[in-house]
Amino acid sequence: MTTYVLAAVAGLLTGAGLIIAIGPQNVFILRQGVARAHVVPVVVVCAISDVVLIVAGVAGLGALVAAHPSVVKVAKIFGGGYVIVLGLMAARRCLRSSEAIVANAGEAATLSRWAAIGMTLALTWLNPHVYLDTVLTMGAIANSHGHAKWAFAVGACLASLLWFATLGGGATRLSRFFGSPRSWRILDAIVAVVMFVVGAGLLLSV
Repeated sequence: MTTYVLAAVAGLLTGAGLIIAIGPQNVFILRQGVARAHVVPVVVVCAISDVVLIVAGVAGLGALVAAHPSVVKVAKIFGGGYVIVLGLMAARRCLRSSEAIVANAGEAATLSRWAAIGMTLALTWLNPHVYLDTVLTMGAIANSHGHAKWAFAVGACLASLLWFATLGGGATRLSRFFGSPRSWRILDAIVAVVMFVVGAGLLLSV
């Protein structure tokens, strides 16, 4: 019993360490939360996607992906390009006049529910880091726990659920601080920097 509990705790801590790092997915949740737009479906999609990826990694998909490095290479190129485009869009928002920012501060809120879900799916499943961290790394660590690997997976899944729920709820509470154009400009600047760094990192790692 102790072995399974320790494996679950290890999964919780490992999952938290890999998920909490700032990335495109977390930034998108932050932006939607600040705009109070479709936060619940976005958080649910992120959490379910993570659970699916963790389970797939523990079940052995990680070994399959590792055996085909060309797949990872192509994913890095397309994923890096996609993330950089999102960074350019955020940078463009930063350069708008204050009047334009005020007029479009609710930009995230104007997204339809399905458009928000679609962007969430793209930021999750087109991001190669998801496969490298969640599938390969998590799968390898989980399998090192032998028979307790599924206890590890449960802990990692719990970390995802807790993090995304906390991030979405916390971002919603920050919305009152974003009543000025300057606040939105700062947020979009952070978004742009994160997207550029992640995108460049993916392309340079090819």
